[in-house]
Amino acid sequence: MMRRCFSELAGRRRSDRVVDTMKVGLQYLADASSSTRVIDRQRCSVTYATSCATDPDILSRETSSSEMLVDSFGRFHNYLRISLTERCNLRCQYCMPAEGVELTPKSELLSHDEIIRIADLFVTSGVDKIRLTGGEPTIRKDIEDICLHLSGLKGLKTLAMTTNGIVLSKKLPKLKECGLNALNISLDTLVPAKFEFMTRRKGHSKVMESIDAAVELGYNPVKVNCVIMRGMNDDEICNFVELTRHKPINVRFIEFMPFDGNVWNVKKLVPYAEMLDKVVSGKVIKVWRDFKITLQTLQRISGLMDMLGQFHLLHQ
Repeated sequence: MMRRCFSELAGRRRSDRVVDTMKVGLQYLADASSSTRVIDRQRCSVTYATSCATDPDILSRETSSSEMLVDSFGRFHNYLRISLTERCNLRCQYCMPAEGVELTPKSELLSHDEIIRIADLFVTSGVDKIRLTGGEPTIRKDIEDICLHLSGLKGLKTLAMTTNGIVLSKKLPKLKECGLNALNISLDTLVPAKFEFMTRRKGHSKVMESIDAAVELGYNPVKVNCVIMRGMNDDEICNFVELTRHKPINVRFIEFMPFDGNVWNVKKLVPYAEMLDKVVSGKVIKVWRDFKITLQTLQRISGLMDMLGQFHLLHQ
């Protein structure tokens, strides 16, 4: 079973928005290009629309090519995610069993040309944001060339990537030159020893280097995805929020999701209100404990006027 990267974990909560679009979209692509192999939905390089646009100009499109991106609620989906590989250089406990997963034969993965062809079809139909995911997308050897060709698609505004950051710092300058203009970096702990325990690999310093490199290269915000698990890293919530105080970092707390082999347990979940309570009681933000207040307002009235980034609790 393919393990999704963190932002895809958050996206799973909106699966009702995705399924119809995916079915219609894949059928459209199959009709439009017989050379593509996206009909097989079990393959590991996957394309799927995820978020919906509400811009009246977008919603008013009535061309047959864009109708495939409208779901059963009439929402136009303008955001596409492409999984470049199922391989990963980490073995995060909540994401993958220690022994790894059975890999799909390379012949069944989308080739470079197929990825560009499919992306072009979606962009022509109205998609203006593409996110590259995995597995770990940076271990794909042609990642720079893929970014270069995708960023050149007419109509595409955002080319993003979700990465664990292990090898990102070395590749990021070139990736930015090739048009990568948005980043999500996964990091679940600020403690090196805990990082090694959670991921079953070394590399904490490399991820921190990648975050710093992204800031230095002008990515704003640099989004940091953090999967919160009780008894594992819930004691670091305030420390993660502090990362956003002086740098353009946006921390996104994401719930622990069930996957085969990750020993999921409801007792490991940390509710939204509890996360926010930790931030408030920890005096990172000094306000009344009103959980109905928006995080943007919370940030504005907190007194942290130098907080350039922000934090999001993707768990309710």
